[in-house]
Amino acid sequence: MTVELILFFAVALVSVGSALGMLFSRRAVYSALYLVLNFVTIALYYLILNGPFLALAQVSVYAGAIMVLFLFVIMLLGVEQLPEEEPTRWQRPLAIILGVALLAEAAFILIFRGTPVMSGTVTEISPEFGTPWTLADVLFNQYALPVELVGVLLLVAMVGVIVMVKNVKKGRPDPGIKFRS
Repeated sequence: MTVELILFFAVALVSVGSALGMLFSRRAVYSALYLVLNFVTIALYYLILNGPFLALAQVSVYAGAIMVLFLFVIMLLGVEQLPEEEPTRWQRPLAIILGVALLAEAAFILIFRGTPVMSGTVTEISPEFGTPWTLADVLFNQYALPVELVGVLLLVAMVGVIVMVKNVKKGRPDPGIKFRS
C-alpha cells in the first residue's frame, strides 16, 4: 500500500464523514459547516492531484462565497429559531476527530508536496495543463452558455428566497414550503 493510497483513503474518510454529518445534522448552520469541511476535503483532492489553482478556487468560491450565501439564506429564513435541543453525544467527538484528521492530512500534503509519492512511470503532462489561462479559455469559450445559465439560476434562486421570506414576514400566507428541523 503506497503513501498516496493511504492519503487518499484518509481524505476519503473525512470527506464521507463530513457528508454524513451534513446529512444527519439537525441544525441548518451545522449542516452548512459540515458542507464547508466537505468542500475543503475536495480541495485537498485537488492538491493531491497537483491542481493548486483548482484547490484555491474550490476553497475561495465554494467554501467562501457560496457558503456565505447559504449561511445568509439560513439566517434570513430564521430556520434556527426553532426550540433548542441538546446535541447528540456523537456529534462533538466526530467533529473533533474529523477536524484533527483534516489538519493532519493538510499538513502531510503541504510537507510532502514537493516529493513524488507515486512509484512507477508517469505520463508527461504539458506545462500549460491546468493553468488559469487554459482553464479560463475552456470555461469561457467552450462552456460560456452553461456558466451564464448557472449564474442566472443562482440569481433567480436568491431572489425567490428573498420574496418568500418577505411574504412570510409580512403575515401573508405561507407559500407551502415546509422546512425540516
